[in-house]
Amino acid sequence: MKQVGDVEVSDAIFGRAWNPDLIHQIVVAAAANRRQPLAHTKQRDEVSGGGKKPWRQKGTGRARHGSTRSPLWKGGGATFGPRNDRDYTQKINKKMIKAGVYVALSKKIADGEFKVIDTLAIKEPRTRELKWVPKGTLLIPATGNKDIFRASANIQKVKALDPQSLNVHDLLKFKTILIDREAALGIK
Repeated sequence: MKQVGDVEVSDAIFGRAWNPDLIHQIVVAAAANRRQPLAHTKQRDEVSGGGKKPWRQKGTGRARHGSTRSPLWKGGGATFGPRNDRDYTQKINKKMIKAGVYVALSKKIADGEFKVIDTLAIKEPRTRELKWVPKGTLLIPATGNKDIFRASANIQKVKALDPQSLNVHDLLKFKTILIDREAALGIK
């Protein structure tokens, strides 16, 4: 690719200082919000069986028991095992998310990994139309250009993202960002 011109963009968006603490907090919160608590052990009320008292309360010389599904028994419920009703979500303010996106964009520009293209339009939504795109590239077409999404869906390590859907995770995950001129001017 060769440079054919310059694009003037807002310093308020593309001129932010690097803030690793903000980026870390956003990335960790996003990962926590995607997390699903899958590990689950059954407690004594969830284990099947054990409805009848194993032996009478008094007179046997043995310890008193009310159920064979007590955690003390083999086949009984777990005492303090993991439960799937845990909530891992973390709240991140909208202003922080927006600031994080601006910081990530500014970092990409400072590192020379952000390229503005006149247009990302293609003739038809086919994968072969994007064979020139290197791996590890995030494509940000203008709003309404749906062909890029379909054409890039089958290419490994290439992703198309709507300008309104920019997020810190994708901006940091991909090495290079190719953005349509119209999309770059429309980022708010």
